[in-house]
Amino acid sequence: MRFCVPLALGLAALAASPAAAQRLPTTVVPSHYDLAFGVDLAHERFEGTETIQVQVEEATPRVVLHAVDITFRNVTIRTGTGASAQTAQTADVTLDANAQTATLTVGRALEKGPATIQIRYSGILGTSLRGFYISKTKARKHAVTQFESTDARRAFPCFDEPAFKATFAVTLTIDRGDAAISNGRVLSDTPGPAVTQHTMKFATSPKMSSYLLAMAVGDFKCLEGAADAIPIRICATPDKTELGRIALESAEQILKFYNTYYTIKYPFGKLDVVAVPDFAAGAMENTAAIFYRETDLLADSQSASVATRKTIASILAHEMAHQWFGGLVTMQWWDDIWLNEGFATWMANKPLAAAHGDWNIAVDETEENRSALNLDALKATRPIHADVNTPAQIDEAFDGIAYEKGAAVLRMVEHYVGPEAFRAGINAYLQAHAYANAASEDLWKAISASSGKPVERILPTFVNQPGVPLLEVSSVCANDRTTVTLTQRRFFADAASAEAGRWQIPVCLKGAGQSAPTCEVLTDASRAVTLPGTCSPWVFANAGARGYYRTAYSSELLRGIAPRVETDLSAPERLMLLDDEWAMVRARRHTIGDYLTLAAGYGTERTSGVLQEATSRLGFIHTYLTTDATRGSFERFARGLLRPLFSDLGLTAASSDSDERRTLRSTVVAALGSFGDDPDVVAQARTALDRALAGGPALDATTAASVIRTAAAHGDAALFDALASAAERATSPEEQYRYLYALAGFRDPALIDRGLQRVLSTQIRNQDAAIYLGRFFANPAARPRAWTFVNERWAELAPKISISGGDTNLVRSLAGFCDAPSRDAIVSFFAAHPLPASTRTLDQTLEQINSCIELRESQTAAVTSWLAGRS
Repeated sequence: MRFCVPLALGLAALAASPAAAQRLPTTVVPSHYDLAFGVDLAHERFEGTETIQVQVEEATPRVVLHAVDITFRNVTIRTGTGASAQTAQTADVTLDANAQTATLTVGRALEKGPATIQIRYSGILGTSLRGFYISKTKARKHAVTQFESTDARRAFPCFDEPAFKATFAVTLTIDRGDAAISNGRVLSDTPGPAVTQHTMKFATSPKMSSYLLAMAVGDFKCLEGAADAIPIRICATPDKTELGRIALESAEQILKFYNTYYTIKYPFGKLDVVAVPDFAAGAMENTAAIFYRETDLLADSQSASVATRKTIASILAHEMAHQWFGGLVTMQWWDDIWLNEGFATWMANKPLAAAHGDWNIAVDETEENRSALNLDALKATRPIHADVNTPAQIDEAFDGIAYEKGAAVLRMVEHYVGPEAFRAGINAYLQAHAYANAASEDLWKAISASSGKPVERILPTFVNQPGVPLLEVSSVCANDRTTVTLTQRRFFADAASAEAGRWQIPVCLKGAGQSAPTCEVLTDASRAVTLPGTCSPWVFANAGARGYYRTAYSSELLRGIAPRVETDLSAPERLMLLDDEWAMVRARRHTIGDYLTLAAGYGTERTSGVLQEATSRLGFIHTYLTTDATRGSFERFARGLLRPLFSDLGLTAASSDSDERRTLRSTVVAALGSFGDDPDVVAQARTALDRALAGGPALDATTAASVIRTAAAHGDAALFDALASAAERATSPEEQYRYLYALAGFRDPALIDRGLQRVLSTQIRNQDAAIYLGRFFANPAARPRAWTFVNERWAELAPKISISGGDTNLVRSLAGFCDAPSRDAIVSFFAAHPLPASTRTLDQTLEQINSCIELRESQTAAVTSWLAGRS
């Protein structure tokens, strides 16, 4: 699953009394479900008839399965099959709302062997975007499912744990004129039973976990294609069907790539990809029926930005990778969710890199590493493999540790063993556990066997313990050879924290004149490594930027590297060096002056992802570490750094511009329009935007978001109204959200208040409420007013925030505060209004606020001194 989160990944649920830990007994195991649903869209409910084929492992009078918001009509259980079948027994049903279970009890114990459970029941089509729920457009209602991680039990009584794999046969009785989509292909479509209905039967699914079952009912229309004889459909509501062409082309390319990478070719017969009007996550990898948020799948093929094209391809590649990692082979329990999400995040970049060389995917991978390293440096981090029991704990495990850290560690090990040995190990793992379940140990055993390297000793040190290794790097030249000393310890963003940690770290070093890096596995607390060749004036300790660790260079080494950044370091390495130095500043190991001196050399950087890393940190310094007296000096420094690039790129794109040049332009405009406070860029942005809104030349799609944000930050009521109207008129999701989210970027208090009020209206979908609010918390001018708004209107906001991922998004967005009174107010608010699935996220947010407060106190004067030294 990919989550729609502005800064990082997460999933959450709001509940007054969270469900308790409840693992099902293994005395009864399902093998097949026959499921029939009568869907009543008008009354937002459904009737269900279910037959479950099970194996009774030991005699028992009770069957325990999961059920939530289900009304049981009748339950019978029959043991045996054929001539040996016994008389069916009517079962009593005992519900445990806290454990989300139903216990079916019969008078005569069920004998060991096969049995059949038959259930008639009814349920509601909810509005919380989980289970079997209602999704609305302006024209009509749809019914769709979202079952991961623990919500299949809201649609039918089931053994709702990943290890209880079974096959599923679905029948849907729906309104005449509507269509339905499920995991299997359509076997039959017959009129009735009522004259206003028709009944669709779908082929039996492969053996899979309950959370991967999918159903969608409505007026969906599809574009059709194929790859390697596998039919592919991109489906949406009729008004948006044509916006699926980018996705269709991408899906065809991605499936062909995966069929060459994996020994097991795509095994599920067909692939449907469905854009859903209301969907909490970014996308969900249901077997052969991937469901999507519209904005992450649909775009105008004539005007989509580079970022949107990348997003569509990236999320498709992620969800399609899940067909192997998650669908074909599923983790045994949610404590190993990284085997799904880390793998899909790692794998998704491969087809993109193969098809789009100018997208600099290696830089994107380094950015993913950076995101994980920052999260993992907090005291409130967790191991990749961590105990989870309750639905709230399971949901919160869908975080940057499962996704980005999982992928980063896989990339490091792939780099260490070599891509072909790693690929052989992955294919062996998939073949050994196809249509079954696996655990972390199965993975590292497979890669160890394929590579002959001690992966089974390396991976556990990254999977089973939390945190980031820090490598302290120093070097000496003796006898015309360079000897590098590496010392490892655990790295914390909080300078006051200290805790032992020991990893087995694949480390690759490079220095001047080396044709290939020198790679070692660091197992000791400290080790000396001698580089080949003569003495090197510099050493870079993360060659290829594939290592999952921070590096702290001695002052001498840093001075040696700085002049050679452009000539001797690759784009991923340049990004990693800059981010490592920023991490050292945040931990108060290096000074902000050292960082600014290094960043000042990035003004000629031509790789957008690397420049984005530099400008995002400069934006932080401008917001938090300058004063009224120094802010103007810092803005002049920023303009001096970036204005030459803008003079080359301009605001207007040429038809011959590459994707990279367009993206670089967007990065420069965003920087100069914000912390650069460049009056010329601001004026050009407003003029171009006014022209476009009035029907003149359209903005370049890739630069548009930066232009609009720049104009909004300096905008007036007329522009606010024009953007709101443009959002209403938009015909593609990208265009709609580009204008809608810009409403959070104004600085005028009256306009900020108008923007906040919209979240309480029907103009903001529930799926978007927390993300929209988060945009206000990202705006320094709006942040205090947004917090007051949340406090005063919580009773009205809570139902909108309570959907999957909403509370985590909201809590995470509060990390922009950097003062003790706000921190204390946040603590008090969530003590009174607890969000069970955001407990760790709240701890992380508070830790980030404290880190910002300490950095402001320790480094503001240093920024003042550094600026003074430049004048």
